[in-house]
Amino acid sequence: MQSKATTPDQYIAELPEERKEAMRELRETVKKNLPKGFEETMQYGMISYVVPHSIYPGGYHCKPTDALPFMSIASQKNHIAFYHMGIYSDPSLLKWFTEEYPKHAKGKLDMGKSCIRFKNAKNIPFELLGTLTTKVSVNEWIAKYESVLKR
Repeated sequence: MQSKATTPDQYIAELPEERKEAMRELRETVKKNLPKGFEETMQYGMISYVVPHSIYPGGYHCKPTDALPFMSIASQKNHIAFYHMGIYSDPSLLKWFTEEYPKHAKGKLDMGKSCIRFKNAKNIPFELLGTLTTKVSVNEWIAKYESVLKR
């Protein structure tokens, strides 16, 4: 479900009432914990956190006019999604997260390669996601991204 919203506030305002509060809290959690240099924007129809062109002029290799993506949050049809490219690209970060998850959340972890899905907004482990947000700096993300591109 890609939104046509042009700002994060507009994105949240257009959500169904039962999703708004969880998405607001998730956004605030990310913003409060986001390492310096990342920028909040709308990208691919989601609220996204990117390395801006002012820091990484080359942008995203798939579409260089886009800033380098890192994290996104979205209200999908059947769940709230938290996308974190660091988990996808760093096995030690993935291991840390999967070990921590049961300590902070009820139910089984529902996860794809970079997507953590929450079918019940009441079960989002905001504190854990805030900690995850702090784990990768802009420079670390750029280095990881470039190391994968050069393979």
